[in-house]
Amino acid sequence: MAKQWTRRDALKALGLSAGFALPATSIALEHTGEKIWLPEQNFIPLKPVTAITIGAGNRGNVYGNYALQHQHQLNIVGVAEPIALRNERHAQKHNIPQANRFTTWEEVFKKPKFADAVIIATPDNLHYGPCIKALEMGYDVLLEKPISPSEKECRDIMALTRKTGRIVAVCHVLRYAPYFVKLKEIMSSGVLGNIISIQHLEPIEHIHMSHSYVRGNWHNSKATTPIILAKSCHDLDILRWLTGKPCKSIQAFGDLSWFTTKNAPAGSTARCSDGCAVEAQCPYSALEIYYRKRQRNYVFDLPEDKSMQADYILQQLKTTDYGRCVYKMDNDQPDHYTANILFDGGLTASFSMEAFTSYEGRRTRIMGSLGDIVGDMTAFVHTDFLTGQKTEWRQTTDMHGGGDWRLVANWIQAVSTGDAGVLTSTIDQSVESHIMGFMAEESRKNKKVMDVLL
Repeated sequence: MAKQWTRRDALKALGLSAGFALPATSIALEHTGEKIWLPEQNFIPLKPVTAITIGAGNRGNVYGNYALQHQHQLNIVGVAEPIALRNERHAQKHNIPQANRFTTWEEVFKKPKFADAVIIATPDNLHYGPCIKALEMGYDVLLEKPISPSEKECRDIMALTRKTGRIVAVCHVLRYAPYFVKLKEIMSSGVLGNIISIQHLEPIEHIHMSHSYVRGNWHNSKATTPIILAKSCHDLDILRWLTGKPCKSIQAFGDLSWFTTKNAPAGSTARCSDGCAVEAQCPYSALEIYYRKRQRNYVFDLPEDKSMQADYILQQLKTTDYGRCVYKMDNDQPDHYTANILFDGGLTASFSMEAFTSYEGRRTRIMGSLGDIVGDMTAFVHTDFLTGQKTEWRQTTDMHGGGDWRLVANWIQAVSTGDAGVLTSTIDQSVESHIMGFMAEESRKNKKVMDVLL
């Protein structure tokens, strides 16, 4: 049975105050046995973990860059990346020899095992192949989410992980964000009483939506991954983790309402650079976003010579999907998505993913029998029902709440010690929240409540 704390004990132990700093430790929660990872400043591996980056795009570099500042912990010794410029830049950054540079992931595994682990940050539909092969060859794995667009493939990876005894950490970075770590501690302490319900909002932000899910790599759910997994498997996972309870059933609604041809303004053209009559009045103008404001240009792999970048961006807008009209794309991802979730014991959660917001950063409301919490990723306020006292916790964080490198640090400790038990984000737990996503999509399409069977 979980330890019962008084409100005073819990608040004191949790350090609820403005500017609270997280201690450097790792703990398991009594009532669930689940791990909370807090930065282990004292953990130094006997030797650096060696890893191969498979997919040297945005996320591959986010995780790989950990090695640049923590060379005693991680050493990137190989790269597989089909885009030559990305391959070259990653190799130079990490001093990777030519013999360990590959164009495709298949080439990596034609060579005898030459590292401890692989970091898989390929497109969603290319996670399964390299992950299975890596496990078969004895590599440990850091696997970008989603695990796979297929429930069967997710289960196959989990089964092979168990069979081989290798370590697979899925990049559910929100579990490592100080904001959610603190929420988890408070919910587990008893200070809120029984947790009755949770409301959770993921505001995608309208430009992010147009960039990634209308024009970008994930615009077509059939070719990649449904948005509930591509964008929001983080959120389903964090709800499962916060509650510490298995999901029993889920019901979802959502649709593509705005980014369709019927909403294309009169005078609009196939591309924003084709002389569109309404480009100056359009909040989704590719010329405004990518060329004038120079936002999200990492997708273009800009030349290092800044004098060449302007012409290069214009050329990209004339030839790639990023320059196309948002109302005339072949996109099918819902731009609003709501799921009602029933957890074991009757705890309910409502989740909303919304494209049409001016802001990003998750919003969370937790309702307990003795108190509630209202938060927005950078801060939250806890109100005690008995005393009426309001206590604030605040921290400035990045988009993932500071979780990216904490995830890598936790994975390095697991690989170094050969102990998957130190992971906060294990393959088993991640597959469970993925199944919630698969069932949500099934519910949305078939308009029925779906049981979640693990």
